[in-house]
Amino acid sequence: MKKVLLAEDDFDFADVLKQYLELYNYQITWAKNGEEALLLFQKETFDICVFDVMMPKMDGFTLAEKIIDINPETPFVFLTARKLKEDKLKGLQLGADDYIVKPFEADELVLRLNNILKRGEQKNQAIISVDEITIGNYIFDPNRLELKLGNHTQRLTEKEVAIILFFLKNKNQLIKRNGILQSIWGNDDFFSGRSMDVFISRIRKYFSNDNRITIESIRNVGLEFKIQN
Repeated sequence: MKKVLLAEDDFDFADVLKQYLELYNYQITWAKNGEEALLLFQKETFDICVFDVMMPKMDGFTLAEKIIDINPETPFVFLTARKLKEDKLKGLQLGADDYIVKPFEADELVLRLNNILKRGEQKNQAIISVDEITIGNYIFDPNRLELKLGNHTQRLTEKEVAIILFFLKNKNQLIKRNGILQSIWGNDDFFSGRSMDVFISRIRKYFSNDNRITIESIRNVGLEFKIQN
């Protein structure tokens, strides 16, 4: 049974959603605001989090940032009544696995949660089979979610690890954008594409201290992860 942390201040909506998810064998812990959700997350381990964006005491975006600091491996989804493109981009840039605009059908949320957790299990299986990898001057440890350069260790999220593994598998060749999106995000829509751009920028910075490693963008086509010997 998968454990879900649900942070939602609308009592009626949250109660219905909680009962519906429980029908699909999810174990729901319901927090009525962001501060309560953070306290629960500090005490327990969850498989996935579902956060309303607009909540009292602490909004969903701030809550997600604090959750990432504690455990960047936990996937999370935003729920919101707002349709602003800027909000959706902010959510995805934070690393959200999905962003769902209210109103929505409860079975849609179940389907999305199932897909996110399934992708996560597949990624974990792939990571477990990989030992430390030397990339230029760096040591990449997928199991520990770390990228090391000398005495400096960069902590990575699971999504960053998945992207780097995908790059290594396809190094020194053209990688089409939709190939990355379908493999890591599970879709290739506009918002996932913008989220991907943010993650690529981060990974470029992580490898910026070795000029033999570059991530070149081919406009409107894809990327090339180049490693010179």
